[in-house]
Amino acid sequence: MTTTLFLLGFFAFLAGFIDAIVGGGGLIQLPAMLLLLPGVPVPTVFGTSKVAGLSGTAVALHRYLSGPEKLAIRWRTVSLTALVAGGFALLGARAVSHLHKEAVRPLVLGLLVLMAIYTFWRKDFGSLHAPRLHGRREIITGIVLGAALGFYDGFFGPGTGSLLLFAFVGLFGYDFIAASASAKLVNVATNVTSLFYFASTGQVLYKVALPMAVCNMLGSTLGARLAQRKGTGFVRLLFLGVVSAFILKLGWDTFGA
Repeated sequence: MTTTLFLLGFFAFLAGFIDAIVGGGGLIQLPAMLLLLPGVPVPTVFGTSKVAGLSGTAVALHRYLSGPEKLAIRWRTVSLTALVAGGFALLGARAVSHLHKEAVRPLVLGLLVLMAIYTFWRKDFGSLHAPRLHGRREIITGIVLGAALGFYDGFFGPGTGSLLLFAFVGLFGYDFIAASASAKLVNVATNVTSLFYFASTGQVLYKVALPMAVCNMLGSTLGARLAQRKGTGFVRLLFLGVVSAFILKLGWDTFGA
């Protein structure tokens, strides 16, 4: 068990580091947990993973907000998106035991391919902070985004941070740093509500979750610090790398198995 905890801690650290910058930490953490905890029911693995994910995301959010650079976040829109996302994440968590997650994979795979192509094609994507939505249109977009990705995070999870990051850049016009911080705020809300469901139904292994949470927080702290120091160009390149890896992973799970 000691070796297993060490390996889970390592993958949690790596997941926190990647997730703090561009999202997609679940791509690393969740498969590792499924592999290293073969006898644990899938909903319990999801609940245990949420403890580590929430801890790391909260630390990364604090690091972004307390950093020396003032972030141009549109708080009303992002907060509303987070509120809606949190509610729908609870619905997604409740649906885990009743719906087939395999049906979601092809849709998410297609979205990630489009994201990668668009980000690679638009060299200036995410380099400038120029919000393009205002008023009612901005609010409605935030509500729809929160509902869709909130449910997805509670139901399936991996890649939510990357999807949120892309949405805040592509739809709202944020630069990558402001988008990363905004995505973290929404992700905290979805993790809180979905974790509440998993914990209240006894689907969390705390002896595994707590050490992983510490490792995830350490990785998140380093990742957020590096993102702020390196800037939007670095985040863009890492975003492309993580999305490409996620495409390969989902493609193999969907068509290779």
